[in-house]
Parts: sequence; structure tokens; C-alpha cells
Amino acid sequence: MKSSLQSVTLAMTGASGAQYGLRLLECLLEAGVHVYVLISQPAKVVLHMETDLHLPGRPREIERVLRGRFQDKAGQLEVLGEKQWTAPIASGSAVADAMVICPCTTGTLSAIATGASRSLIERAADVTLKEKRKLLVVLRETPLSEIHLENMLRLSRMNAVVLPASPGFYHRPQRVEDLVDFIVTRVLDHLGVPNNLLPRWGDKRGGSTE
Repeated sequence: MKSSLQSVTLAMTGASGAQYGLRLLECLLEAGVHVYVLISQPAKVVLHMETDLHLPGRPREIERVLRGRFQDKAGQLEVLGEKQWTAPIASGSAVADAMVICPCTTGTLSAIATGASRSLIERAADVTLKEKRKLLVVLRETPLSEIHLENMLRLSRMNAVVLPASPGFYHRPQRVEDLVDFIVTRVLDHLGVPNNLLPRWGDKRGGSTE
């Protein structure tokens, strides 16, 4: 299903849950969305630990690997470097329609909440907020400290969507992929990207709602 959304910035940071980001990227590409991809150095380590994906060092090489993995022949996928300050998403004059940080570390959460902008991930999030575009933060941490909660509240007050990676079970998941799709579905819904990854609440395919 195609989306009316033209472009999305997808950032992956070093929190556990790399599968969420990869699945989201796959779904966005299938929906015809142009995706600016940002992968932090810690995220590369986690990707290698949690998946079979071992990414090279340079953005163009990473782009080639990801395009091969997701069969992106239309050139929708564009990988940017963490310090690539000339990238379009670094400026409010050429912003993406929305930005998703998936998964998001509490360190990245803190940096965005305080406007640190030390990397392109943080700067792109800062631009998204100041231009009043949609920012989704898929936080993957537990338990949460008072600092984490305060930073989440701070971003929520800026109209960002804080969407913790806390999958439900009413759809009776049979595989890890079902739990991943639960979160990815919620992200796609907030972006306005049509999808039918999972049955909806009350859908007979989802089992009993009692």
C-alpha cells in the first residue's frame, strides 16, 4: 500500500530493539516513502549483536548493503553520516515530512529534550520540532528513572510522540516478528502510512476482546 507521505527521517540509536528499526524501514520502503537513514555507531554494534547484519563504516557502503537487503531499486533509501551537516535534514528549509527514532536510547532522548544537537540525529530531531513536524520517539528502556520520565514529558509537551517499545499481546503473537510488528504498526499509524501488518483491536483475527 502506497503512502501519501513523501519522506521520513529514520534514525536508529544504540538501544536494544534493532529489529524494530529494520522492520520499519522495510515497511516505509514498501509504501513508496523516501527514507533518510541515520545509524549511530552504537546502533551498528547493536545491529550486529541482535541480527545477522554487519554494517560497514561509510554511509555509501551502508546504503549499498541496505539497498541490497531491502531490494531498493528505486533509490528511495538514502544513508547519511552522523556528522554530515550539509544533509537536507539539517536545515529547516528542506525538512522531511516526519522523523522517527527507532529504537531510541535515553541518552538520545535527553539530548533532544535539551536541544544538544551534537550529531545529525539530534540536529534533525531539533529541526523537526522547531518546524512543527511530526517526531516519534520509540524509547527502549526499562525501568525508567525520574530523569527519563521528565525528558519524555518535556518532549511530549513539544508535541513529539513518545512511543515506548511495549508490545501488546491481545493479537496472540506466535513469533518474535509479531511483537515487532505490533510496535511498527503503531509507528506507521502515527505517520499515516496504511498497513495491515496485524489484526486490529476487535478484529476477529485478533482473538477474544473479553
